[in-house]
Amino acid sequence: MNVNDSVTKQKFDNLYCCRESILDGLKRTTDVMFGGKQVVVCGYGEVGKGCCAALKALGAIVYITEIDPICALQACMDGFRVVKLNEVIRQVDVVITCTGNKNVVTREHLDRMKNSCIVCNMGHSNTEIDVTSLRTPELTWERVRSQVDHVIWPDGKRVVLLAEITVVLTQMLLNLALALIELYNAPEGRYKQDVYLLPKKMDEYVASLHLPSFDAHLTELTDDQAKYLGLNKNGPFKPNYYR
Repeated sequence: MNVNDSVTKQKFDNLYCCRESILDGLKRTTDVMFGGKQVVVCGYGEVGKGCCAALKALGAIVYITEIDPICALQACMDGFRVVKLNEVIRQVDVVITCTGNKNVVTREHLDRMKNSCIVCNMGHSNTEIDVTSLRTPELTWERVRSQVDHVIWPDGKRVVLLAEITVVLTQMLLNLALALIELYNAPEGRYKQDVYLLPKKMDEYVASLHLPSFDAHLTELTDDQAKYLGLNKNGPFKPNYYR
């Protein structure tokens, strides 16, 4: 059961939790002040959106790199400049990857970064920064503190490399628990040997469990309204393709 792509994981952990965890992780490890700092965030999905919102709120100048024109347009509409990494790599103070891809930050990028540039990955994919290329004789590694290394070039330039900043996956754990319950209780034959998304009904149930803590009161559809929309009064309210 693929819980990572469930709606309540993507839209809550990835967006809202990242707004806090990116700043908490960076400040705890580097003590950096963000006002006026130039930051490039690679990827403007849910994680990128959360990171950018937090960084912008602290007064950072934020650039975005994107491959998806829809996400790029969202970034533009949110007031961010969309660039290629090569265009800003010499001037930025912080590089944050949150694409889920590989080799987003290459050795060529790392060689061109300015002194004291901070490089980190946001999320749970360790393939985005080509750290392996830095394990060469001409570069010196200096452990500053837990999870923080200075990589030193022959001319004295230092790049601050953070091992990994990972989102607190509380929502994902709840989704995982419910997915296990669904698999356990499902009648024989419902699920074959394949990968399935969390059922929308289950996704909506996860969201409903949080609502009482906000004293939130859901509006209920009338029979006529449900018939008009072609929905069950009790959900699911979104189609299976909704993300």
